Amino acid sequence: MKYTHVMFDLDGTLLNTLEDLADSANAALEELGLPVHPVDCFRYFVGNGVHELMKRLLPPEELNNIELGKTLLAKYTAQYNNRWHNKTRPYDGMVEALHELKAAGATLSVFSNKPDEFTKSCIYHFFGENLFSAVRGGRDDTPRKPAPDGAFAILNQLGVKPESVLYVGDTATDMQTAHAAGFFAIGVMWGFRTREELEENNANAIVETPAEIVNLLV
Repeated sequence: MKYTHVMFDLDGTLLNTLEDLADSANAALEELGLPVHPVDCFRYFVGNGVHELMKRLLPPEELNNIELGKTLLAKYTAQYNNRWHNKTRPYDGMVEALHELKAAGATLSVFSNKPDEFTKSCIYHFFGENLFSAVRGGRDDTPRKPAPDGAFAILNQLGVKPESVLYVGDTATDMQTAHAAGFFAIGVMWGFRTREELEENNANAIVETPAEIVNLLV
């Protein structure tokens, strides 16, 4: 096989987390008496890490209110800690595709901007502890995607070369990450963003179903 490793984004790629993210954020905003947002807005709010999410949640006049941002983050984290598995589910066909990829001889990993603790909780809860060889979320000691640092840390851990990696994601950030790392960039159509966004950010391939990822290994 030309590609022997498949690295996945999490939110909007492996799992549909949108409603739990939105419910948690809106509950935190309500606690502080701040305006809430429609669920669909979160398709564009998430993807660049939790600190960027907080900025996008705040009203424009509060963007420079550092203490309010910290308070909102603490309340959001507490809310999400209780909600992350309420409505979240793997996308249709994803579990089967992951097992097919492993059966074909590929190793698998997860690289997300979602906080590391929540990334691991989501993966191990919905997919078990043995499917992925490495799981890495956002960490304070590592630049967020589209910086490739976290991706390279996974490769070093597993002894994988960049040219053998398929990177699967649903956003511009994911396509930029893949290209920055020298990976083959696969955009998915079931996630949070549009085909136009994926094409504009030079997706090497765009897939309609998880099963199509298996065909790109060869």
